[in-house]
Amino acid sequence: MAETVKQENKMGVMPVNKLLITMALPMIVSMLVQAMYNIVDSIFVSRICEDALTAVSLAFPVQNLMIAVASGTGVGMNALLSRSLGAKNQEAANNAAKNGVFLTICSYLVFFIFGLIACGFFFRTQTDNAVIVQYGETYLSICSVCSIGMFMQMTFERILQATGRTFYTMITQSVGAVINIIMDPILIFGLFGAPELGIAGAALATVFGQIVACILAIIFNIKVNTDISLNFRSFRPQGRIIQQIYSVGIPSILMMSISSVMVYGMNRILLAFTSTATAVFGVYFKLQSFIFMPIFGLNNGMVPIIAYNYGAAKPDRITKTIKLAMTYAEILMLVGLAAFQFIPDVLLGFFNASADMLAIGEPALRTISWSYLIAGICIISSSTFQALGNGIYSLLVSFARQLIVLLPAAYLLSMTGNVNAVWWSFPIAEIASLTCSVIFMRQINKKIFVPLREAQNRKAA
Repeated sequence: MAETVKQENKMGVMPVNKLLITMALPMIVSMLVQAMYNIVDSIFVSRICEDALTAVSLAFPVQNLMIAVASGTGVGMNALLSRSLGAKNQEAANNAAKNGVFLTICSYLVFFIFGLIACGFFFRTQTDNAVIVQYGETYLSICSVCSIGMFMQMTFERILQATGRTFYTMITQSVGAVINIIMDPILIFGLFGAPELGIAGAALATVFGQIVACILAIIFNIKVNTDISLNFRSFRPQGRIIQQIYSVGIPSILMMSISSVMVYGMNRILLAFTSTATAVFGVYFKLQSFIFMPIFGLNNGMVPIIAYNYGAAKPDRITKTIKLAMTYAEILMLVGLAAFQFIPDVLLGFFNASADMLAIGEPALRTISWSYLIAGICIISSSTFQALGNGIYSLLVSFARQLIVLLPAAYLLSMTGNVNAVWWSFPIAEIASLTCSVIFMRQINKKIFVPLREAQNRKAA
């Protein structure tokens, strides 16, 4: 017989606005630190040369794929874990966490092998510039082979998030990011007696910060997370639980992986103009993370609340959470829109931008940022689908936005011969994303919220 959770988790009883802020604020702070680290990392790399910055930009699809696999597995694990806690089934929650850790280790081994044998080939499919290939192979091989820290950090942070302990994930992510920021200039430029490692130093600083954060996340789960037991004695992978994790996780992985395909395709389109255009695109992704990362932090706080209250059959708490999250997301997006519209030159200047980079980058940032007017609603909708066990909806929205609309639009606009026209593919794609999100949200209301409310009314009667 399954064990039971003796005490009601705060996700089922705390006022929704206070709960969302309590859950999300630590994650938003930690994500802002992560975004700062992403930006600072590229700022230091840009001081090596523009080819090094381009190499890091070209490496993004694989790095994003690693994050996609780790995050998607975590999303699936969290959805099952939170629902189990909401349904008062402790044993199922423990098994979800342990099988999630097992899947994370398996995922790391795949990228370990990739880092050993395939990095050079990956870069040669994008460019024949030998300098960029050399920089990229050095950087990406280190990030892939040593990615165990990133994989395990994300998994154990997800377990903390699922049980409402987001404050501790703020600590782990912040410490890892600060270590990375400190180590970047030391290892890249050889400060304080350290060897001057160039772009390899940037990669080593990244993985070192991830490993420290991973160790902290494991310690916090062992010491302070009383809602989950991570005893691996006599552990055996359970096919039924793995299937449940991946029923939500695989659509999430595929959804985030689509970004890798999109970036790879955009890099190929932009390289036809100039490598500087590709560097601009890479810089844009670093800058936009400062806007999107806090929203992802908001998502990380929102998802376990929705999943828990879904398991506890409390539809009113779910809908209120969604509305508040969309409001906060749109506020953040408007801040990003204002920054990209009014100070693009200042933002690009942080990356040692040349005159050519400024000429391409300023209209790029202004054009792409118009998509922010509706992007917040789309992001929150996508995470809502995942939290409610309908990850396929998120996958379809992302597929439509990035592969069916964005890349073809970018290619067609590139045929004008004007690189500035290519950036309009982003607002066009966001409109398609909003359309799909509205359609699927209506389906969610019909299939989930209406039956939940009917059951709630019958119970009250």
